[in-house]
Amino acid sequence: MSTVRTRLAPVTGHRLFWPIVVLLVLLAANTAYRPSFLAVELKDGHLYGSLIDIVRLSAPLILVALGMSLVVATGGIDLSVGSVVAVSGAVACLHISRQPDQNSLGGVFTALALAFGVALLLGAWNGVLVAVIGIQPIIATLILMVAGRGLAQLITKGQIVTVNSEPYRTIGVGHLLGLPFAIVIALAVALLVAALTRRSALGMIIEAVGGNAEASRLAGVRSRRITFLVYVVSAACAAVAGFMMTANVSSADGNAAGLWVELDAILAVVIGGTALTGGRFHLGGTIVGALIIQTLTTSVYAMNIDPQTALLFKAVVVIAVCLIQAPAFRARFRRRSSRPPVPPAVTAETQREQVPA
Repeated sequence: MSTVRTRLAPVTGHRLFWPIVVLLVLLAANTAYRPSFLAVELKDGHLYGSLIDIVRLSAPLILVALGMSLVVATGGIDLSVGSVVAVSGAVACLHISRQPDQNSLGGVFTALALAFGVALLLGAWNGVLVAVIGIQPIIATLILMVAGRGLAQLITKGQIVTVNSEPYRTIGVGHLLGLPFAIVIALAVALLVAALTRRSALGMIIEAVGGNAEASRLAGVRSRRITFLVYVVSAACAAVAGFMMTANVSSADGNAAGLWVELDAILAVVIGGTALTGGRFHLGGTIVGALIIQTLTTSVYAMNIDPQTALLFKAVVVIAVCLIQAPAFRARFRRRSSRPPVPPAVTAETQREQVPA
């Protein structure tokens, strides 16, 4: 038994092993409940199926979680991403709704550029509060979390802004090369972030700032500039996610768009193996974590679980995932399972039986 455990240690010890196992278990449970769950079919050159829907619906969360990973790697947190999602979607939809021709590509690109610029300003605001002024990240981003939601309501005047633009709708429900366009966007952003952080020194610098900002500053790293940068990148990722969410329903709701997405993003980051203390980040694990969360949501609706208990079910599964991939918990469980049996207590009667006649 110990030999098998030793041979499997490199596999089971990998940070992606347990999240992938949990994801496969969820997929297997859905397949057992609905045998056609894994079926993927091609219609009119487009791929359809439950698996495709899970990846498509998880695309906005993947984007937000990627930005959150970089922020957490510096030892910070960004609670304002949900509000940035709402603001960017509201600005884009409001600009498109005022266009005489909502299907004009020029008008849509202008709306996207305007909304993206606003999101970058919001990210820069967070960066200044954290990196320049020195406010705690949870407080600095909490300010924008509250104020940003109010700003989104102010932009939409408390109403749901609807649009009838096919180019904009393509961002959420369109297809490219047979795949949903949202998946293509999420994949492109993930590859871009991975290339910038893993094929250059930027990722190592971000981790150095999260490990010890003062030591990295003394080593010549401009830690404040790096901290400022990650909050801007986080807001940029949230803006693209906002375009996806609002394009998916062809409307912007300043109150509901991106609501609580920041919590799901933090969960995805933690499930993926990134510690909230900073210093290390794992982009692949973050993507798997986002897929687990979306698969959980899909499972809740597919299995007709009571919506009132859906959040509790989701919380239990997330806690289980975090526990089984925690090294301390696994080590304690191994010690208990491999503990030798306790010999029976020696009593006076047993002593008399052991004495030879």
